Amino acid sequence: MASKNDPGPQLLRARDRFLSSGLVDENLISGTVRDSWRRCRDLRVHPDRVDLPFVREPDLDSPLVTAAAPVIHQLADVLADQAVSVILTSADGVVLDRVAADRAIRDTLDSVQLASGYSYAEKFVGTNGIGTAAETGRPTFIRGGEHYLGALDRLACAGTPIRDPLSGRVVGILDLTCWAHQADQLLVALTQTAGAQIEERLRAQATETEAALLDSYLRQCRRYPAGVLGVGADIILMNRYLRQALNPLDQHALLEHAGDLQRSRATGTVTVLPSGQYAKLTVAQRIDLRGDATDVVFHVALTDSAAANTALLPRSPIVPGLAGSSSSWRRSCQQVERCCADRNWVVVDGEPGSGRAKLAEMVARHVRPARSVRVFRLTRDIDADELSADLEAETAKEDFDVVLADMDQLPAELVEPVSTILQRCAGRGWVAATICSTEPSPEVESQLLPLFMHTVPVPALRHRIEDLDELVPHLLRELTKGADVRLSPAAHRQLTKLPWPGNVAQLRRILSDTLSRQRFGTITPDVLPPECHALTRRMLTPIEALERDAIVRSLLDHRGDKQAAAADLGISRATMYRKIRQFGIT
Repeated sequence: MASKNDPGPQLLRARDRFLSSGLVDENLISGTVRDSWRRCRDLRVHPDRVDLPFVREPDLDSPLVTAAAPVIHQLADVLADQAVSVILTSADGVVLDRVAADRAIRDTLDSVQLASGYSYAEKFVGTNGIGTAAETGRPTFIRGGEHYLGALDRLACAGTPIRDPLSGRVVGILDLTCWAHQADQLLVALTQTAGAQIEERLRAQATETEAALLDSYLRQCRRYPAGVLGVGADIILMNRYLRQALNPLDQHALLEHAGDLQRSRATGTVTVLPSGQYAKLTVAQRIDLRGDATDVVFHVALTDSAAANTALLPRSPIVPGLAGSSSSWRRSCQQVERCCADRNWVVVDGEPGSGRAKLAEMVARHVRPARSVRVFRLTRDIDADELSADLEAETAKEDFDVVLADMDQLPAELVEPVSTILQRCAGRGWVAATICSTEPSPEVESQLLPLFMHTVPVPALRHRIEDLDELVPHLLRELTKGADVRLSPAAHRQLTKLPWPGNVAQLRRILSDTLSRQRFGTITPDVLPPECHALTRRMLTPIEALERDAIVRSLLDHRGDKQAAAADLGISRATMYRKIRQFGIT
């Protein structure tokens, strides 16, 4: 594999020139390498230091490694007389397997940490055949001085992305690495041929589950005229209707809501996308897998906000004191009410702040209006003696209604005493306990949950976003003791766009914060707290929340002028745009 014209010295000089001045010889350096060098400079990759982190132990049982193993070893046998190493990495550049017959090149690869468990992503080692192929999604050939890292000057590498045959997503990189003075473009052809063989093996070993998801998705596409979405563990299938109707931001939001619904047992939800469109997701088919996982195919109906609001007419509450008329919320209310009426103990399962304890309490008051309801709010630092005494006294009655809020937060040392108290009163009274099953407590699961006959799921607020039509007025009345205050349509619409990770508790806090600014009249969007103008779905750190609030306030003060707001905060306009994207500020 010797190269007749070795451009090594020229490449080294071109890289040194770029590192010192930022200038690139475009006649010598390809666009792929030039763009990669600039990315590495922006990432502040050190050009003279090899100090890679060990990322993780390779998963040698993954479908990729299983499919690639025979191809890699066959290719290594063919190249046994050459100083060439065959390397397989994950999509993020972590080395999964490395085979090389030549000891000298093995030792060199060890010296630059091109070994199992280490990542050759661009952010760690700069321009290279693995990291740059992963970054661009295209076959890549990097020789000698084209590497950003000086320690790699003696090497050449050709990397080809390996794609999942069903989803098209890059799942790994196949790389051939040899001495720079012996390399040529044939390396790329070899990796492409071998990569195609690995992809064919991936297709052949695709699980029955993936095939079942694909079959269900295609069947629903033939039957349903609007949007069809398939969500699996590693596969997303979206039909042309949705791809054309939704912009990338809406598509991302829809997938996150579908993922939430996939993990719950709800059959549907209505959500508002960032563009303001309403999307109604309905489960068309669930495909249960081993390990409690589930693939789901959804029907997705899109409507504008006006049409959706017309369809979401409020109904009378099924339980007095509770707001909401979505089908999922009403079903939860009915199931808990039936358990209370039959005196069957029940676990109410849902996310923190979703109204679990309030639901259990108000149902008990509705079913037995003459009886008092005792709510125990369990925390990690609860007083053990006080809890035991109060719970024992309450359950000693002939009949009682008790709500154990956040039972999964009960300290491990209190689980057995509480279990003993509950066992003594089994068959008398009614006990409802709230938990969040995504944060399980082994002690609670083994000693307390078996005492409860039923489990009722409560939907997260983002899964019943239409209930904002009733929740907002209900909470405003509670917070103001009936004062004449309401949200404008624009302010209400802004609330429907939020992902609500804190659920109803977060809504209540936001409305309380808003009322501290305006207690009467019609509230417009500019009165809402800064967090209402950001669409990030994760909980921000305190510092991030302060940053977000400062940016939102400055944008409001300057009527949306980003340049003026950036100047006011003392940051660059580029930083302002980056923060707006990071926090989802609208």
